[in-house]
Amino acid sequence: MQEKPGVRKKSQQVRNPMKTDGTGGFLSGKGDFLPDKDEFSGRDKTLPDKDEFSGRSKILPWTDSNSETGTEAGIKVYGSGRPVRLFAAGLHGEEWKDTTGILEKIRPPKTGTLVLIPLVSRGEYISTLDPRYYPGLGKEVLRAVEELKPEIYIELHSYAAENFEKLAGKDRINRAGVPAYSVLEAGVLLGSVSPHIRRKYFPKEALCLSFEIEKGRAESREFAARMLEVLKEMETRDEFIEHLKKEFPGQAKKAVEDYRRFYGEI
Repeated sequence: MQEKPGVRKKSQQVRNPMKTDGTGGFLSGKGDFLPDKDEFSGRDKTLPDKDEFSGRSKILPWTDSNSETGTEAGIKVYGSGRPVRLFAAGLHGEEWKDTTGILEKIRPPKTGTLVLIPLVSRGEYISTLDPRYYPGLGKEVLRAVEELKPEIYIELHSYAAENFEKLAGKDRINRAGVPAYSVLEAGVLLGSVSPHIRRKYFPKEALCLSFEIEKGRAESREFAARMLEVLKEMETRDEFIEHLKKEFPGQAKKAVEDYRRFYGEI
């Protein structure tokens, strides 16, 4: 397929700030995983100049893969400037088998910044609804959120078919304390991210979504990949809501109503 003119396919490599880069230098003495602003002509350190990075994108570890927490987070950064979109997959247990590959294949956005964490952890399964998750297995996700302050944050999860009702059943609010997922297509479910990260780390105007993909189902992975290709070009929460209303009006209505009941006004 011929590339569209003007679409840059460069990526920023982000290194472990606690380790040398192979030449003996550290990325930042303060532990920041993106350079200080004065290194990029006074711009915000999370939004480097577009010509500052070149070459192939690589997933490089932030933490030791054999650490006690089991975290294996690596990061890719495409593009520059606002808005910043942060996508995370492989968040716990064996979910990486169905989700990590989707982020590894995603293409750079036409505008703004796309940050990818394809594999957070292959360690034990701790639900993101558990208050221990983000300070533990998900600590690198929190770090990225705090540093980048993304306008759009997406988590990619997977589920076994027999657990469909646990996620999409009407009684989920009573069982799990959060609204049920909306059913989109090909077994892909749409909901909000855990309130443990949504309430504390994002302003209300941010778009924070959780997708659940049916394990072992190719059509589910393909549909989720198409949804992410749409989301990587979105600039605001309201823009995505309008898209959802057009493509999935019933699900959009439920999502907005659930959000208002759970979090308050949009």
